[in-house]
Amino acid sequence: MKIMIPWTELEWTATRSSGPGGQHVNKTNSAVQLRFSISNSLVLTEVEKQKLFVRLAHRLVQGDEILIRNEDQRDQKSNKEKAYQLLNQMIAKALIDPKKRLATKPKKSSIRKRLEGKKIRGEIKKHRSEKVKW
Repeated sequence: MKIMIPWTELEWTATRSSGPGGQHVNKTNSAVQLRFSISNSLVLTEVEKQKLFVRLAHRLVQGDEILIRNEDQRDQKSNKEKAYQLLNQMIAKALIDPKKRLATKPKKSSIRKRLEGKKIRGEIKKHRSEKVKW
């Protein structure tokens, strides 16, 4: 399921990047913060919004906003594109329903091996307490 969030629903903020870079880094706002409000989105259905609230709860700020900060690249445009890509990937991954686990039984051979190992271990322990007659 591929959902592309329109740029009109996003709120962008440009800030200064951290780290080394000389004099130029102190003058340019190349780092980007992206905010996306789930509850105000027109693209997502109510069911999708609920899934995002549950599955992305650890990523939400102020209750319903996803905040992504990117400063990987040296220019603002590249950071914006990367942050937008990360948001779309995060939402797409959260909307995929997890597969149900099929209950399985252990194989008979593995049960037999386990029990044999337990018997051998029990014998070793039993022989420890036996008194040796000379």
